[in-house]
Amino acid sequence: MEVSAWTRVAWVVMVVVVVIPRAEATPRPLNIGGIFPIGGSDGWQGGQACQPAAMLAMEDVNQRPDLLPGYELNLAWNDSLCEPGLGAAVMYDLLYNPPTKLMLLGGCSTVCTTIGEAAKMWNLVVLSYGSSSPALSDRQRFPTFFRTHPSATVHNPTRIRVMQKYNWSRVAIIQQAEEVFISTVEDLEVRCKDAGIEIVTRQSFLTDPTDAVRNLKRQDARIIVGLFYVSAARRVLCEIYKNKLYGKSYVWFFIGWYEDNWFENHLVEENLNCTREEMKQAAEGHLTTEALMWNKDNEKTISGMTAGDFRLRLNQALIDRGYENQSTPVGYQEAPLAYDAIWSVALALNKTMEVLAAVNRSIEEFTYTNEEIARELYKAMNATQFLGVSGRVAFSTDGDRIAWTQVEQMIDGRYHKLGYYHVQTDNLTWFNREQWIGSKVPQDRTIVRRQLRTVSLALFISMCTISTIGAVWALFLLGFTFAHRHRRLIQLSHPACNNITLVGIVLCLGSIFLLGLDGQFVSQQQFPTVCGLRAWCLTLGFTLAYGAMFSKIWRVHRLTTKTKMENKRVEPWKLYVMVGSFVVVDVIVLSVWQAVDPLQRRLEVFPLEKPKDAVEDIKIKPELEHCESKHNTIWLGLLYGYKGLLLIFGLFLAYETRSIKLKQINDSRLKLTKHLEWERSGTRCEVLRCRKIISD
Repeated sequence: MEVSAWTRVAWVVMVVVVVIPRAEATPRPLNIGGIFPIGGSDGWQGGQACQPAAMLAMEDVNQRPDLLPGYELNLAWNDSLCEPGLGAAVMYDLLYNPPTKLMLLGGCSTVCTTIGEAAKMWNLVVLSYGSSSPALSDRQRFPTFFRTHPSATVHNPTRIRVMQKYNWSRVAIIQQAEEVFISTVEDLEVRCKDAGIEIVTRQSFLTDPTDAVRNLKRQDARIIVGLFYVSAARRVLCEIYKNKLYGKSYVWFFIGWYEDNWFENHLVEENLNCTREEMKQAAEGHLTTEALMWNKDNEKTISGMTAGDFRLRLNQALIDRGYENQSTPVGYQEAPLAYDAIWSVALALNKTMEVLAAVNRSIEEFTYTNEEIARELYKAMNATQFLGVSGRVAFSTDGDRIAWTQVEQMIDGRYHKLGYYHVQTDNLTWFNREQWIGSKVPQDRTIVRRQLRTVSLALFISMCTISTIGAVWALFLLGFTFAHRHRRLIQLSHPACNNITLVGIVLCLGSIFLLGLDGQFVSQQQFPTVCGLRAWCLTLGFTLAYGAMFSKIWRVHRLTTKTKMENKRVEPWKLYVMVGSFVVVDVIVLSVWQAVDPLQRRLEVFPLEKPKDAVEDIKIKPELEHCESKHNTIWLGLLYGYKGLLLIFGLFLAYETRSIKLKQINDSRLKLTKHLEWERSGTRCEVLRCRKIISD
């Protein structure tokens, strides 16, 4: 009996000493929900690398005895395929199935937009490791939303700073029609306007970027910002190659959170008709901007690891999951953000537990209707700060991650860091490692050089020489006529009309000199004066030259139609009056034209031309000067109309008097062979009539 009693006592002691402490040492679970975009074909499948990183963080957090003492963090998760509808379904499944979740982890922006807006109904804090949509910064719409992934707008100041560094003031934008990119572009447009940068065009597409890329080429876009998910980025890059929008004349800004060899992966699966070499050729030289997602300093973080140590562990975890190349999974760059997101949750829960313990309450009392504990969780998350594998983790009042951004360039198929930029201090650290195709910074536009098309100097000189010879000859004839003005032969030819004709010829020949004057001889300010002189000189020259001949042929016609009894003496003053009346009409028309609607310099612009021997990206814009007025057609029609009638009437008179010879005007006869033909024709009556007129 004593042995049996002592045996029972021993068992009781054993239970008290061993079993009870073990029961107390068993940690109680703190449950959080996770939504990871792993499968699917569109959007961002970053959960492929972020979910393993989160599980590594769960292991490290649960191994820390000073963190969440007496509790163990537990993550229940599912795949959202980066689809908002499925993401909402996953959230509801997590919330309506026990146990109660204290917080939610979210992935891509489209899903976080849905769950972030709905989570406030359950008093849940949502922490995202992979959403960059600027719309999520709206505290009115997403009051309990935080993210370790910086907002996409953090890229825009960096892009602006790089554009200013290279003096690019003309850019274009192409975007995928998703809310994250639409809101990012809206922010970029505002920043470009403030910086004095012109956005020449903004193109968007849903699935097929073919037309959008072609429009960029039509707009002569050279510096182009592209915003789209990685699968769409591959389609855009293929179109870039087809449209030859790459090389030394173009610079593309892509998002930096694609995996390093994104342009070579999944080409067959996505049915892209571009080879890897073509994609690599089109991707060469492009720039990327991304928030710093890996701690750039080799220092130990809150987990006791450096960023390098974490990379080694992550690579091994991915290899264990069947990824032969650790950089292959989508989301590899964002993996540190998912790792630090778990640490943020743990630290916020730990802080909340301390606050609740001070008032004799427990975190286990949390329910979806408990606003008090939810408020403490929000405060704890908002105050969380630590050094993680992604860098210094801290949140702004909008729940956004405060982070540096880095700029990289694709050189020989690999990304090379060009520098870092801090928005708050406007500190740009630049390494001067950039390499441009052709060893020259691309220009933001085609250099268009205006080229005034002018008259060939040789042609101008030759025509002026011929005109001068003609004018000198006319002046010689004027002198000859004046010298022999007393001779009867000269007097009967009406030398005054001949002199007027010669003066008109001199003016017309002089207008050739004026018509050849263009921008190579005359300034823009003097050009309207030259235009006016052209009109006056040519118009009056023609009127004097033709008017004198018209008056003589008119008098010949009048004399031949008079009867025998009428006086057939030619009155010279009548010829002068006729010529003078023509001149008066011209003076009136030209004066009104000059006063009301003067001739001005107008430029005719021709299509751009590429110079034959141009080394730079230059095109020529040919321009041709014209003299025009607002109602140029009306004035020219007025002048041409009445002068055309005079020409037609003059031709009629010349035809009527083609075989007439008068001693009063001895140069009136047109010596044509038809006169001889008529004398041989046998039409005696007509010949006798003509001879009678001549004998008279």
